[in-house]
Amino acid sequence: MALRRAKRTHRTTADAAPGHDWAVELRAVRRQYGRGATAVHALRGIDLTLPRGSFTAVMGPSGSGKSTFLQCAAGLDRPTDGSVRLGGTEITGMSENKLTELRRSRLGFVFQAFNLLPSLTVEQNVLLPMRLAGERPDRRRAAQLLAQVGLDGKGARRPGELSGGQQQRVAIARALVTSPDVIFADEPTGALDTTTAAEVLALLRGAVDGLGATVVMVTHDPAAAAHADQVLFLADGALADALPATSAARIAARMTALTARRGYAEAAAA
Repeated sequence: MALRRAKRTHRTTADAAPGHDWAVELRAVRRQYGRGATAVHALRGIDLTLPRGSFTAVMGPSGSGKSTFLQCAAGLDRPTDGSVRLGGTEITGMSENKLTELRRSRLGFVFQAFNLLPSLTVEQNVLLPMRLAGERPDRRRAAQLLAQVGLDGKGARRPGELSGGQQQRVAIARALVTSPDVIFADEPTGALDTTTAAEVLALLRGAVDGLGATVVMVTHDPAAAAHADQVLFLADGALADALPATSAARIAARMTALTARRGYAEAAAA
């Protein structure tokens, strides 16, 4: 199912970096929890740039820093050191109020648990980011997006009346409603069966190809990562490897090798 390009709202950012077309920029980003001998170094100097209109998957062994990476990149957590820019806007030193405003108007989120409000209708859930951002809810926009994700005519239903796959489709429509600079997806297919997961991933892929969206997805599933333009591998809080668009089998093999190397290093240090 193809997603049609929607007209994007022109945004002016006083601190946008001229001449750059990066959706996400991390420069020497470190995140440390605690101090001294018990300190946990969740991120150890991450440097990367992700272009607009790209689909990036982030993988790594358990404890590699995937969740911390997503939280810092999305402005949900503050790095200990380094710089984060989203859509050309420096967010590292932003106040919490400005960060909240930015997340509401310029970022989209898709989570494993869907995070829909059960008391609201499907349409109301989709329009919630617009309301929170202080924009006038556009019911025509909501109906268009619901039709594009295969939920035409279901706007009046409650989330509890939908299957898990349908609820995730609502979450994708909600993430797209403000035409965000970046969509951050955290294990978006973790609660879905294989067939439904493939359909949801096709929608995210279609948002990139048809709408020019930028998607950054954390996943443990090589089949999910195979939908991306590139796969980044984290290990011990650092970028350890990268692959361009490739098969699930090759991604799985790279993950196995990375995990084996990490296990060997841990055994040698013991």
